[in-house]
Amino acid sequence: MSENLSTSPVDEETSSAHAIQAKWQKYWAENETFLTGGDDDDTRPRKYVLGMFPYPSGDMHMGHAENYAYVDIVARYWRHRGFAVLNPIGWDSFGLPAENAAIRQGADPREWTYQNIAQQRQSLTEFGTSYDWSRVLHTSDPEYYHWNQWLFLKLHERGLAYRKKSAVNWCPNDQTVLANEQVVDGRCDRCGAEVVKKKLTQWYFRITDYADRLLDDLNQLEGFWPHKVLQMQRNWIGRSIGADVDFRIEGREQPVTVFSTRPDTLHGATFFVVAPDSDLASELAADAPAEVRERFQKYLAEVQKTTDVDRQATDRPKTGVFLERYAINPVNGEKLPVWAADYVLADYGHGAVMAVPAHDQRDLDFARAFDLPVKVVVDTTAPITGAMPVIEVDEEGVPIDTGAALDEQNPASTGIALTGEGRMINSGPLNGLSKRNAIARAIEQLEASGTGRAAKNYRLRDWLISRQRFWGTPIPMLHAEDGRIIPVPEDQLPVKLPSVEGLDLKPKGSSPLGAAESWVRTVDAASGDPVLRDPDTMDTFVDSSWYFLRFLSPNSDTVAFDPAQAARWSPVDSYIGGVEHAILHLLYARFITKVLFDMGLIDFTEPFSNLINQGMVLLDGAKMSKSKGNLVEFASSMVWPGADVTRVAVVFAGPVEDDIDWENVSTTGAQKFLVRALRIANEVSSPVDVVFAGGDSVLRRATHKLLADAPSLVEQTKFNVLVARLMELVNITRKTIDGAAGAADPAVREAAETVAVMLDLIAPHTAEEMWEILGHEPSVGLVTWRSADPALLVEDTVTAVVQVGGKVRAQLEVSARIGESELEALARADERVIRSIGDREIVKVVVRAPKIVSFVVKG
Repeated sequence: MSENLSTSPVDEETSSAHAIQAKWQKYWAENETFLTGGDDDDTRPRKYVLGMFPYPSGDMHMGHAENYAYVDIVARYWRHRGFAVLNPIGWDSFGLPAENAAIRQGADPREWTYQNIAQQRQSLTEFGTSYDWSRVLHTSDPEYYHWNQWLFLKLHERGLAYRKKSAVNWCPNDQTVLANEQVVDGRCDRCGAEVVKKKLTQWYFRITDYADRLLDDLNQLEGFWPHKVLQMQRNWIGRSIGADVDFRIEGREQPVTVFSTRPDTLHGATFFVVAPDSDLASELAADAPAEVRERFQKYLAEVQKTTDVDRQATDRPKTGVFLERYAINPVNGEKLPVWAADYVLADYGHGAVMAVPAHDQRDLDFARAFDLPVKVVVDTTAPITGAMPVIEVDEEGVPIDTGAALDEQNPASTGIALTGEGRMINSGPLNGLSKRNAIARAIEQLEASGTGRAAKNYRLRDWLISRQRFWGTPIPMLHAEDGRIIPVPEDQLPVKLPSVEGLDLKPKGSSPLGAAESWVRTVDAASGDPVLRDPDTMDTFVDSSWYFLRFLSPNSDTVAFDPAQAARWSPVDSYIGGVEHAILHLLYARFITKVLFDMGLIDFTEPFSNLINQGMVLLDGAKMSKSKGNLVEFASSMVWPGADVTRVAVVFAGPVEDDIDWENVSTTGAQKFLVRALRIANEVSSPVDVVFAGGDSVLRRATHKLLADAPSLVEQTKFNVLVARLMELVNITRKTIDGAAGAADPAVREAAETVAVMLDLIAPHTAEEMWEILGHEPSVGLVTWRSADPALLVEDTVTAVVQVGGKVRAQLEVSARIGESELEALARADERVIRSIGDREIVKVVVRAPKIVSFVVKG
């Protein structure tokens, strides 16, 4: 169990740890030890290491400590390997929590935000992180959001930023719209309030234009991103291949297009469904009899209280309203009754579907609920391999007998849709075709008749970026009296947020900026006409979609980032953070990266070459949360027994990707390990320039085995194993010191120096102190790792296996350098082998020194 960190006694060892911390943090700050380098004169290779930047909501907790410990390990590792390393830090400092806190306290969100940033920065400094503090950014600084606005204008120029009225997700608590990705199980991901639908005019980024690239480029990341994250991205984009089919609706001039992945089943359509909250449903209901209009309006009101997630639930009873209109099936002219039903969403495809109840479970459930026809058009009992079977059909091309097996599976009676493979029936010219061939043929026929075409559809929707709140990036657009929307000229950026003085920030359904009269009313520079500023602010995911590039030029007031620096450092080599950002942030960052690539500003199409997701740090089995009151705060965790102990304890607790419970983390064990390591450094008595030759062979082999294994352990993120191996080397060194050779043995110095250099990754203050005690100049953080001596990696003895007739009959301890003839002779002389062979003839001997001897015998 972990100790109560806030009340444990401050003993002598803890006091020493804090003194060491203060000493080396002062040294790093004064000497700017971790500035990036990598300029034109720096010939070192480069690595860009980045942790997902924090949100400044109070002090950090141990989940943050884990993340930033891992970031620091990776950054320090590449410095030790001779790389120039870019490892910056900043704050994602716009957003609702700051604004809501300011409302509660009657304060300016700026005050709350920057106070928390100062606290978090202090915690990160005390944690011993090796950031380049000259590159700090805050997304709420005008110097940063200036370039959010520039990016918006560039997207607008390219037709990728647009405004439209549509049904949006509305959080009634936070009084703002939410993107689909910000609705979790039907609730706001920020406050947990149940989300409803509301029609508003909003700004969008046209991310769907990049859907294919966002999906296909995931193949570049296979093996470099967690498989789970890649799959989540693929599922969210959700590409479907099929056809757009045009249905004519009686009494309506324009056809209605539906998307279907199964155009081969058009002959099985028996009704037509429109989303009740779509414009089409309202239009069709408007021309219906009064009683239908009344039923529809009542039904629509109920639907608008239901989230998209609930509407898609498979176990939910099907509901709907018949609109007393009919659609005409383009392949056979049949009249299909048109229903409004909530299991169809307004933003899926075209907001309407053809219902084929025999072969779609949701359609079947609806058909059975309202007693609608069910028509089977795929015989799932028919073979789909080999030659196409001969099917007897009547004059209309319908099979005379579909067989008893299919009759027994009739969905109308079983309630189970037939979704398997099979041959087409009841489908005119498609009869007898397999699914794949029937889809291709159906699309050909639709295109020939002008009633359809091949198409793709996506689950992904355009990115809704408008927010009706104060604490965000103002949208740089102007609204003229005649309805024109005018971009703010680039030379007038940034459009800064006004003072909160006199503003009511409380949520009320429209942006507080709209009430800032002196701010919202301005003049169009080109015409001199009075105009209004757009009162909405941007989604904070815009801020984090490109921040990794701003770190390259954090202080520039002329460019968002320098393309030359982007070519030098990007993409990010190691990106480290929680899996909770697997869809939202990563998808948006990938989209903006592709837009910037198309603009010619960068030469890569994926922002993060390698992604490391750490597990969560729990407390009593639950995720740490301020709202739940189950936090172990970052700062308090270092009061006792110090930053290095906290770092070692967190890293040693388990694999990077696993969740760990802080209650099970041992800080006592971590402290004892660091004390033993320091003690060994103090006891080394051989001179600094001693030659590492000879000495205790067991210790030397252990040291060089770790030197050989450590790089792969770090690069495979087996950080906990590295700690275990360091503990093992410290223990072996202790035994050597206490043995005959003693502390003067050169192998002891070699091991102690190896521990100091590698320990820098995990416990940097202790490592610096060890390095100084061992007689070296700081900083150990810049020392290149030694290479292992191959001669010391060769084992003295190995176990050779002897087989007779394919069965193991003996195991021999032999020299690792034994020859084949000598090994065969030893095998032949072994009593167990002699007994096993007996009087049988040896027909062949296979020897692979030093591991195996195999005798092939007759009989």
